[in-house]
Amino acid sequence: RKLLARKDTITPADVGLRDDNIEDDRGHGFFESNFLKSSARVARWAQPITYLHIYECDAFSIGIFCLPTSAVIPLHDHPGMTVLSKILYGSMHVKSYDWIEPTVLASSQPARLAKLHMDDVRTAPCPTSVLYPQSGGNLHCFTSVSSCAVLDVLAPPYCEDAGRICTYFHDYPFSSLSATAGLAKVAGNPDNYAWLEAINTPVNIYMRTGMYTGPPVQELQT
Repeated sequence: RKLLARKDTITPADVGLRDDNIEDDRGHGFFESNFLKSSARVARWAQPITYLHIYECDAFSIGIFCLPTSAVIPLHDHPGMTVLSKILYGSMHVKSYDWIEPTVLASSQPARLAKLHMDDVRTAPCPTSVLYPQSGGNLHCFTSVSSCAVLDVLAPPYCEDAGRICTYFHDYPFSSLSATAGLAKVAGNPDNYAWLEAINTPVNIYMRTGMYTGPPVQELQT
């Protein structure tokens, strides 16, 4: 609760993002290079998502994703993780799901049933959202409606050795597949459910690492 309350007050300037250049530089106002100053001439679809790494330890990681207009972070999961997301500026469409428990599998292909948690546009300023390992929309995808940035805290962070590996998914309408034991029984509108199938081939995301210019994270010595 303390972290949520603190994140709700954070502005772009607090993490080194300059308000005056956010729109002019398509979300890259924190950079100084001549290449990026001329990036307005580059088609928006060709502009990369920029990740600003702030801090990471065994317990959590902090970073900022800066998305130009119409950029997409595909549907992916956060196994065993809690994620707090704060939209710093701009508008973003968020679509998220939670797995149905106990597990319901499709009969014709390796897909698993999930329930829709959110399918809406969020615009800054708005409250920090939080997802949990089993609820709150642990599987989500982002599509930028306008140039935007989101500050994420992941606890614990992704770690392949610990089995916390990011998996990407494709979602299919509920009516497109049937369950292994016959039709799955769902409560309410069937449109609020979908079959999610893991994407086993590499997912190409046009993303690069940027330089974080905000205040450093200071570790307290005990």
